[in-house]
Amino acid sequence: MSSIKERQQRAAARAKLEREMAARREAAARRRKTLWIVASASAAVLIVAAGVLIAVTVLREDDTTASPVQAGTTTCTWTPSPDQGQGTTVDVGTPPASAANTGKSVMTVTTNFGAVDVTMDRTKSPCAVESFTFLSGKKFFDGTKCHRMFPGMLQCGDPSAKGEGYRESDGTGGPAYRYSNEYLPTNDLPAYPAGVVALANSGADGTNGSQFFFIYEDVELSPDYTIIGKVSEAGLAILKKATEAGHDGAFDPSPGGGHPKNEVNIQTVTVAAA
Repeated sequence: MSSIKERQQRAAARAKLEREMAARREAAARRRKTLWIVASASAAVLIVAAGVLIAVTVLREDDTTASPVQAGTTTCTWTPSPDQGQGTTVDVGTPPASAANTGKSVMTVTTNFGAVDVTMDRTKSPCAVESFTFLSGKKFFDGTKCHRMFPGMLQCGDPSAKGEGYRESDGTGGPAYRYSNEYLPTNDLPAYPAGVVALANSGADGTNGSQFFFIYEDVELSPDYTIIGKVSEAGLAILKKATEAGHDGAFDPSPGGGHPKNEVNIQTVTVAAA
């Protein structure tokens, strides 16, 4: 009887121990599940936080890339002129890297025939306007001559076109930098009507410098020349008077045109806000 009772007691103790172990296992499993959920939630929070941080960083970087300058300005790229070091190139430095792209400026070109006012629109050609503002401040154009003329067009802005020897100028002078086209006309003809002022270039984009055309009669050109502004009615009358004697045909047949028979001397060029 004693042995039977002992076996029963041992069996009861084993059963109790198994129940306790099962309860402990269940409790441990619940704790592990709770810890896993908490850990997962924490990881998720960390991932979201990291994602937000990365997104903010990327957005900031994107913002920096997309908007490198303040609102109301445009980034301008000034590239070195391939003609640097030659006698026709005058190095006065480069304009600021950014230019205002709102508002208008008036460039006054004072000649021996009178003052020609050119209203320049910064919303359309901000870098070109900035370049002319910079060069005028350096007195780059002062004392030069309009060195070339075509029917309807008077070309100026070559710093080497000075003095009595300006007629030997090959028309390649400019600053020590170049820049790209901006506002170009549509293909509607005439693409360059009387009164327009446009940049001269070397036949390709990125070759603008200091030279420009006064258009005094409607001209049908390919739309490859950046428009920087328009002359006043009084200025247009001055240009027609200055060019009425025609040109000497020195550049005919190629590249065409010649020196104005009436010398057109640029005394000063100034730029002021409109």
